[in-house]
Amino acid sequence: MTNTSSSNPLLTPSGLPYQLPPFGQIDDAHYAKALDAGLREHLAEIEVIVSDPASADFENTAVAMERSGKLLERAANAFFTLVSADASDAIRSLETDMMPKLTAHQDAVYLNRALYERFEAINVSGLDAESSRLVAEYLREFRQSGIQLDLAGQERLRDLNAELSRLGTEFGQRTKEAMKAAGVLVEDAAELAGLPDGEIASAAEAARSAGHDGKYLLTLIQPGNQPALASLENRGLRERLHKASISRGSDGGAFDVQDLAIAMAGLRAEKAALLGFANYAELVVERQTAPSFAKVQAMLNRLAGPAVRNADREAAALAEVAGHPLEAWDWAYYSARVRRERFAVDEQALRPYFEFEKVLADGVFFAANRLFGLTFSEREDLQGYHPDVRVWEVFDADGSGLGLFLGDYYTRDTKRGGAWMNSLVDQSALMGTRPVVINTLNISKPPAGEATLLTLDEVRTVFHEFGHALHGLLSNVTYPRFSGTAVPRDFVEYPSQVNEMWIMWPEVLGNYARHYQTGEVLPQEAIDRLEESRLWGEGFGTTEYLGAALLDLAWHVLSVGEIPKDAAEFESQALAAAGVAHALIPPRYRTGYFQHIFAGDGYSAGYYSYIWSEVLDAESVEWFKENGGLTRTNGERFRAELLSRGNSRDPLESFQKFRGRDAELEPLLKRRGLE
Repeated sequence: MTNTSSSNPLLTPSGLPYQLPPFGQIDDAHYAKALDAGLREHLAEIEVIVSDPASADFENTAVAMERSGKLLERAANAFFTLVSADASDAIRSLETDMMPKLTAHQDAVYLNRALYERFEAINVSGLDAESSRLVAEYLREFRQSGIQLDLAGQERLRDLNAELSRLGTEFGQRTKEAMKAAGVLVEDAAELAGLPDGEIASAAEAARSAGHDGKYLLTLIQPGNQPALASLENRGLRERLHKASISRGSDGGAFDVQDLAIAMAGLRAEKAALLGFANYAELVVERQTAPSFAKVQAMLNRLAGPAVRNADREAAALAEVAGHPLEAWDWAYYSARVRRERFAVDEQALRPYFEFEKVLADGVFFAANRLFGLTFSEREDLQGYHPDVRVWEVFDADGSGLGLFLGDYYTRDTKRGGAWMNSLVDQSALMGTRPVVINTLNISKPPAGEATLLTLDEVRTVFHEFGHALHGLLSNVTYPRFSGTAVPRDFVEYPSQVNEMWIMWPEVLGNYARHYQTGEVLPQEAIDRLEESRLWGEGFGTTEYLGAALLDLAWHVLSVGEIPKDAAEFESQALAAAGVAHALIPPRYRTGYFQHIFAGDGYSAGYYSYIWSEVLDAESVEWFKENGGLTRTNGERFRAELLSRGNSRDPLESFQKFRGRDAELEPLLKRRGLE
């Protein structure tokens, strides 16, 4: 991208619809200048608040804070979108330079005693509930950020935060490169027997793009279990692919991250102790909806035993089918065979019914229309940050413009692994802004002109991430701090998991699951078989997930004196101690590629959030089924009581208002076959 103008388009609000950043006019150099200007401007705005001679009140302190920092927010939202989804060498270098500055800036704000004292002085009597909560949330963040520490303690905290930021950035960059480097190059198409033709074509295209024309490159996804393992007949190639996947970041090579994980665990333990917590997990859980760290541990421990027992039963069935001792790289292949032979389900044969465009338009968008009255119009006149990015304008039931939805679905070398949602513009009545949100996935791109056929897991991911998008698009709060997905980490996955329920809802499935060539509807017989096989694989899936969640907690319950010297040995001991060390089921994420918890602070000591949120999700699915399912009445209740609220009230209160009572664990146990 080139901009001949001397002006920086990030320095002023965008004139595009909904303030979509003008990506076509932004050069890499603009980000650095805008971020630096944003840091200076925000500190100047805070100084105006602090030096105000008038007594602190809600308007001149809390509202003023909500209005501040908009240049920094605008530049950072656009910049970090590229960091994750389209990072050039220049963007990665700038990330390395900027992260310490941004971390120091966060400390400068929340260790500002004069600013804290103004918030403490606000009289909240007479304020509405959202405004009163705003003051309380600011005060809580000050306290959790260390405002109570003496000057020496605060200085040490700044150093810890800076080093954690540096190490987290390096972890993320190394793991992205490790995933790219670990792709398995195949010389002969015959080795790919069993892989669907579309996947072979995608592997050929990936190899060509990497400079290996005429060969085939099996690229990796972020989790350890690679989709191709379910199809490849060549056992040796399955072994190569599996080992390449699970050894990422821990093979002693240039992208090994074990040293970073050990260092970060030590720094986090010290930070927790400095702030008065027994360990880092205790510090994190205090910020979540979970009532205590003990409650989190109790739930995970309750699930671990039944999950492993289910997995052992599945392993016995697989060994019987295989006719030879089972290895980890055999599991997915023979599990797929069991589904075919025992349940007559061939997931590869289902892919022609899951063509991407129909899944999105006639599945995801269709369900959103039936529930909430939303409609979507693609805006080809609006440009994203990469040619693959598509933009839709979203309209509410009354025809008014609600916001923009961006979709970036195909994998590429400049994108990190996994799938996620993020916001470019947050909804806020105070600021008069409407949401601009992005879904980013890593679907293999077929050769030009060929259809994109999804696996059932990929269909689930498309629906899941759009659930996050709905949380952002349907936000209706006053203050930007509370907008959309700005909720505690162990609540944020809940709305996205609820949105997965529509995948198999008859009205939705019948609308999108049509053969991409013939238009034939997915036969009812196939749907029935999918339902019959629903619990098959739950032993593996739950054990794999719990392995990652319990490994995360193991890294974050350590005290300063307990930090290991060998990450691999620690991981092995931690899984055994938690009761989830299964020879055939590595954790979903091993330490060497556990970006969720080490590439930044997003899910550290919080990977449990997925299953904690699933308790609420399972309850909500039951509620929808009890009340008629996919109806506007049900959708409007879910929107009004939950999706629109963001963090403007206690999220568990929002759940209670929607469900009519507190959540219970039984629906989750039933769903996962763990009663």
